Amino acid sequence: MIILKTPDEIAVMARASRVVAEALAVLRKAVRPGITTDELDRLAEAEILSRGARPAFKGYRSYPKTLCASVNEQVVHGIPSKRVLKEGDIIGLDLGAIVDGFYGDSAVTVLVGQASERNAHLVRVTEEAMYLGIKQAVVGHRLSDISHVIQQHVELAGYSVVTEFVGHGIGRQLHEEPQVPNYGKPGQGPRLQAGMVLAIEPMVNVGKAAVKVLEDRWTAVTADGSLSAHFEHTIAIQPSGPPRILSQL
Repeated sequence: MIILKTPDEIAVMARASRVVAEALAVLRKAVRPGITTDELDRLAEAEILSRGARPAFKGYRSYPKTLCASVNEQVVHGIPSKRVLKEGDIIGLDLGAIVDGFYGDSAVTVLVGQASERNAHLVRVTEEAMYLGIKQAVVGHRLSDISHVIQQHVELAGYSVVTEFVGHGIGRQLHEEPQVPNYGKPGQGPRLQAGMVLAIEPMVNVGKAAVKVLEDRWTAVTADGSLSAHFEHTIAIQPSGPPRILSQL
């Protein structure tokens, strides 16, 4: 069942999403060669708590940290550790917060130090795909209209869309209906309505789409070891016009 949110509920979700956006802005500036993903996790938690919110991921299905920090071939759900970031790495930072019982969720992929053009291009295409999907999130469109434009943009650039993980509805639960795939034909799925709040999040691989989950039961990596990038925004569909991007500063 897809739960439509009232304007008041969306206002609370906007507060939660702003906490995430502000924390991610701090993390972006902190990313540099020599920092560990554990240090980024501690910073993320401090930023969320200082804004009167609670970390959304810590303890969720026994996840042990506040931040998901996914480096290079790690697609999503990388667990922060003593791993030291190196010049030329890329890192996906996925973060969530809870305010008054509602969730906000967002992710960015950041270049570490001086980036190769190859890495920068992957990150740029993934972010572009997310925004193209967001543009489709208007009343009257179908859910797969979002999915189709993301897949089209990614594949035209020569990359692969991850199919085993998808975007999702969000509200009082971190993951609600509907699922929002990043692939598919247009004109399918439920018709989009005002009050829907969605987390749109393309995950894009340089190589093939296949992924595998490591023994920690969380970290998903590309099966072929190729680089992967991830972007995510929480958006609310409006009665008319473009969606409101809740997790954007």
